[in-house]
Amino acid sequence: MQQDQLRSAGKGETLTEPTITLTLQEVSALAAAALLRAGAGEPLARCLARAVTSAEATGKSALGLAHLIDYLDALVRGRIDGHAEPLITSPVPALVRCDCRGGIAQLGFDSAFEELVTKTRTFGLTLYTSKNSFTTGELGWYAARLADAGLVALAATNGPALLAGAGSAKPVYCTNPLAFAAPRADGPPLVIDQASSATAFVKIRQAAERGEPIPEGWALDEAGQPTTDANAALRGALLAFGGERGANIALMVEVLSAGLSGANWSLDAPDFQSGDQSPGAGLFVLAIAPQFLAHDFETRLARQLERLAGEFGVHIPGEARARARWHSGNAGITLPQALFDSISSFRRS
Repeated sequence: MQQDQLRSAGKGETLTEPTITLTLQEVSALAAAALLRAGAGEPLARCLARAVTSAEATGKSALGLAHLIDYLDALVRGRIDGHAEPLITSPVPALVRCDCRGGIAQLGFDSAFEELVTKTRTFGLTLYTSKNSFTTGELGWYAARLADAGLVALAATNGPALLAGAGSAKPVYCTNPLAFAAPRADGPPLVIDQASSATAFVKIRQAAERGEPIPEGWALDEAGQPTTDANAALRGALLAFGGERGANIALMVEVLSAGLSGANWSLDAPDFQSGDQSPGAGLFVLAIAPQFLAHDFETRLARQLERLAGEFGVHIPGEARARARWHSGNAGITLPQALFDSISSFRRS
């Protein structure tokens, strides 16, 4: 653990916020200890600590320790059952269904992971759904884990309504992200993880906390008018990327994640930031064993991605994620001292 000193600012300079640098092991231990103090059982604490650490390590800090605060508060307030045991069933061989029972989606997926991989390698593809969970955190974590196991994966999830639909000024969908991952030979997997909204909700919340404006095109205020005021956006609705097309993708995600799983529609999902009810979010994951379709898939994908990047300058999603993970493993994670203090001192009142 390395504590960085607050540097004295010269005339006209801005004071640097104090930070602290932790190894990945220390990040995981910090998260797990806080979760246990908040009332989580050991399985939930261990699983969520790993997922939060992964988000931090891969550069998704908004869904890492900063988002852990939401989980801690939800455990204390009852929005998460810290001792819920996922109920996993398989109605037909190539389907795996999980009821998270008011717990977290990460633990449900973790509990079903080996079965999901085994079934996919046997049948060629497997569909996994979960329901009755808190929000799913970093969606790319689910898809990337399957890619690391040599599978192609598509994931979708929903949550409480935050995003206006096409033609609507009121929130009807969550940010409803999609994630996709595929393994490639001699390199990190291709990982695409993006919301249907123009930006992530947590970015608007962070801007509001800092008193900063947000870019045009991100949100509407309560009256349905475009706004650059982050606080007004929190009372209004997020906008979809690409207008109607993005909103249509949000609807597609809603059907996959909530419709197929039996989870709450976003309109019916309780707030993940207040109250004592679980959002009851849904998760959809399709896993595919590519070797049944193209035995040299990983090599072909590696060559194609190299051609796209080398000859055409295409940005390949997943490479920055891998670089961030490598850097974090060597240099650790630097986070605001205030966030570290908040997590390390968290106590169930």
